[in-house]
Amino acid sequence: MAQDTSRSPMERLKSYYDHEELVCTECGYEDESGGWKSETNGREVHYHHECPSCGAVREHSLKLATE
Repeated sequence: MAQDTSRSPMERLKSYYDHEELVCTECGYEDESGGWKSETNGREVHYHHECPSCGAVREHSLKLATE
């Protein structure tokens, strides 16, 4: 698999979530036009997605290295 070095690892992870994790684990709805939101406070990156059908929220969080 070719590596995409034009984007940061965090952007690539968001892209993965946008393409692979858009089926709601609660109701099965596939949010084809949706996407994950991301935010950071400098120490952690939080990704979240709310299902437009049932409102279930899924989250992923990553702690960033301090060194």
